[in-house]
Parts: sequence; C-alpha cells; structure tokens
Amino acid sequence: MKRRLIYVELKSGLADRGPAWIGYGESSKSGRTIYFNDQAFQSCKGRGIGANYFDLESGDEYWISGIKKEGGDRHWAGGGRIFVHQDAISEYLEIRGYAELDPQDYEVCEVRSGNVKERINALENQQA
Repeated sequence: MKRRLIYVELKSGLADRGPAWIGYGESSKSGRTIYFNDQAFQSCKGRGIGANYFDLESGDEYWISGIKKEGGDRHWAGGGRIFVHQDAISEYLEIRGYAELDPQDYEVCEVRSGNVKERINALENQQA
C-alpha cells in the first residue's frame, strides 16, 4: 500500500464550502481504492459533479488530490478552513515552505481510526 499526503474535500450538497482535510492516505494494492480518515473512496470515473471520488459507504462525493506546493489546495470553487491531521503537519509545512499554520486558514485535528478495510471487505463480499 502506498501512503502519501493528500487533500480531501467533501463536495456533496455543500455548494463548494464543504469541510476539507490534509493528511495521509493509502492506496489499495490495485490503486483503485484510497483509504483516508477511516473512509474508503473510489473514482467517480468522470461521473461526479465537481468531485472525482465517492465514499464507498455513504456515496458522498469528494474532491481528492495531491498537495500543491504553491497553495490552492481547495477545489477552485471551494472555500473555508482546512483541517490538517496532527501527524501530517511537519511534512505539509515543509512542502508549503511555512514556519507554522495560519489559524485563519487551518485547524489541527486528530486522525479518525477504525477498521475501514474490514468494513469495505465485508460490504464488497455482501454485494457479490
């Protein structure tokens, strides 16, 4: 599984002002599923409305991308404070060249943990 720093923004029903997070995500062995913050996402394959992934359990749509060195992590139509996972702060600061996070733009949060891989495996086996 490949682990990397990613940007995740909820798009469903929030008029581009949904909550957003920066933290570590993992790809499945096939690369088709992204695991992040106790959630699992798969590509919308171009069918999303302002989104490129959907949550496998809730169906909510999300915008997921890598971190941009020059800023502009939010989707072009998005806005609002971004939650940064505690374990991702130092790498994010290094990528952006910041000494610290601006509290007007960012809020530090804890990573949600759980058994998302087991839940998704059970869900996929149930559907088969």
